[in-house]
Amino acid sequence: MLILAASLFFALACNSLFWRSAMAANPGSVMFALSLFALLVGVHALLLSVLLWRWNAKVLLTLLFITTAFAVHYMSSFNVYLDADMLRNVLATDRKESSELMTPALILPLLGYGLLPTLLLWRLRLRKRSWGKALLWRVAFMLGVVLVTGAGAMASFQDISALMRNHREVRYLATPVNYLIALKQNLASSSPIKKQPKLPIGTDAKVLPRATGSKPRLLVLVVGETVRAQNWGLNGYARQTTPELAQTGAVNFPDMHACGSSTEVSLPCMFSPYGRHDYDEKKIRDHQSLLHVLEHAGISTLWRDNQSGCKGVCENLPIERLDDAKTPGLCADGRCMDEILIENLASQVRAKPGDRVVVLHQLGNHGPSYFQRYPAQFRQFVPTCDTPDLGKCDRQQIVNSYDNAIRYTDHFLSRTIATLRGLDDYDTAMIYLSDHGESLGEKGLYLHGMPYAIAPEEQTRVPMVMWFSPGFVADRGLDIQCLRHRAGQRTEQDNLFPSVLGLMQVQTSVYDRSRDVFAGCAG
Repeated sequence: MLILAASLFFALACNSLFWRSAMAANPGSVMFALSLFALLVGVHALLLSVLLWRWNAKVLLTLLFITTAFAVHYMSSFNVYLDADMLRNVLATDRKESSELMTPALILPLLGYGLLPTLLLWRLRLRKRSWGKALLWRVAFMLGVVLVTGAGAMASFQDISALMRNHREVRYLATPVNYLIALKQNLASSSPIKKQPKLPIGTDAKVLPRATGSKPRLLVLVVGETVRAQNWGLNGYARQTTPELAQTGAVNFPDMHACGSSTEVSLPCMFSPYGRHDYDEKKIRDHQSLLHVLEHAGISTLWRDNQSGCKGVCENLPIERLDDAKTPGLCADGRCMDEILIENLASQVRAKPGDRVVVLHQLGNHGPSYFQRYPAQFRQFVPTCDTPDLGKCDRQQIVNSYDNAIRYTDHFLSRTIATLRGLDDYDTAMIYLSDHGESLGEKGLYLHGMPYAIAPEEQTRVPMVMWFSPGFVADRGLDIQCLRHRAGQRTEQDNLFPSVLGLMQVQTSVYDRSRDVFAGCAG
């Protein structure tokens, strides 16, 4: 009876987003709604029949009530789907990210979906039965659930099968079964919960010999955060959000597409030789990255982080965590502006001789606290949304704060280029590439992390920009006009891995010339 009551509570009280999305396929159909109700209650009842027993029922249900309250709040607030990738984002989040999402808007969901049913639960007295009798009741209950659920589903079989076939993403809205299945998938894969040593790739890598007296090369690879192509000034956005980059002569790639809709997916993917074109999540996470191949070739790497880590990309390689720095003027209240990434960059680069690749991992436009991603002097577009609770702001305020954050990224990249110009003992270059985009209210969606198959282009189209010093252009034999022509074509994050190897003249069996954007534009 407790399992049935909990299943009814979940189906009726905790699935408003599921019901809105599912019923949109057959509006007004009572029979379809009843069949869907039987299916939703039945699935949860069967799942709870496996998980809940008298000795663990109260503790486990309490955990489910509280977790479901969080899930309902964030799914409803941002219209997100809770699949395995989204749960991985949750599991990998750090204290700073999670604290920004703890707003007063959580109070009512926690009371209604979490505290109230928990209080009622702990007032119940669960009757004790012998193991044999309890098992008999459990089997009979599960058989009854299967029969009732099956009969209900068959009553509208054609409509339900069409829903599951044409709108498969709806299953990611059924709570709490969505996050329980996602948790199982994460436990069974390489994830923040289960780690193992990376399998080596590119161990045959070597750098082509260069003329005696050549300067060492320095490539700074800036990994942007949550910047979408639609709001990028260099891409023709109505607002000039990139005025400083426009003065640098940088090469802009207006048709760049991300490998995923979240950092947890796109970051390992873009640094992998497998990528989206041959997507195998386990293969990507189990193997070493581009940085390891560079190290195999004798090119020293360094990951400088102002975010939540490198997601395994720099495992066992040098990393410098700067998000907890205390630099006055750049850091306050446990967060640092992205310019912290270029503090002492020259001395860090010169600490090791030879060619180098340095990754700067930005905090960028990480939401929902866009207003905290830029200094006051970059509050150019007003009025702004000055709270992480986006529900308290209108869409234009949210967009204004988001665009201000891009404007600061433009300044940060311009300063990075200025720093590279000052390193006259190196031939220098910079590649900027955002990890994924962001929804800002289009179709009712906010933030990111939608299942890739249905993710809108606001979450998957991202900016990419390249800059090269005159010395780098000359030494590498780059044809910038050729590269500008190539930049106008569709580009994928899959291109990053071979392009960096090609740019740094690394020979290895994992290099794919067909995906190298510099192929045909360099000597």
